Amino acid sequence: MLNDLISGDEARAERAVSPLIDLGEEAIPALLDLTKSSDADQRWWGLRVLAQSPSPSGTSRQAGWLVPFLNDPAPEVRQCAALGLAARPDEAAIQPLIRALSDEDGMVGGLAVNALVKIGGAAVPSLIEAVKSAPQLARIHALRALAEIRDHRAIQVMMQAMGEDSALLQHWAKEGLERLGLNMVYIKPV
Repeated sequence: MLNDLISGDEARAERAVSPLIDLGEEAIPALLDLTKSSDADQRWWGLRVLAQSPSPSGTSRQAGWLVPFLNDPAPEVRQCAALGLAARPDEAAIQPLIRALSDEDGMVGGLAVNALVKIGGAAVPSLIEAVKSAPQLARIHALRALAEIRDHRAIQVMMQAMGEDSALLQHWAKEGLERLGLNMVYIKPV
């Protein structure tokens, strides 16, 4: 099955995913070895299966397997890690996901937003800090996540973002306030 997974034939590799997941713990060492490959495609497929593999005894090891790959040189591997963390949200991944909001690959940032939204309220303090002090792209992503989480702790930072020069920051701040039921007219005092 591992040969099928790394065959380079996407359909063949995809057919190997479920049986490898079904193997459970038995497949984990070989999958972890794949994540150490110099070949980005092999790392991707290893992560793809690990992200869906069941954790023994209810523990959440996926975050430990996936988080390091948020820094992988290959954008598709970073995307896979962020997608896996969205599928298996884990509070241990909050700070690495916050850093991923600034990723040069826009899809990584968007997938990191999805993962942070799934984590929910536990991510709110870090997202608020990102809106206040991160680079612009990360601020936009963080505000989008806050809008989707709908946590009242974000009201102040959303109100502040309404005064920003960025149309995207204003959009997500307005969206977040509306989702919180704070539909109001925002008038800048003269």
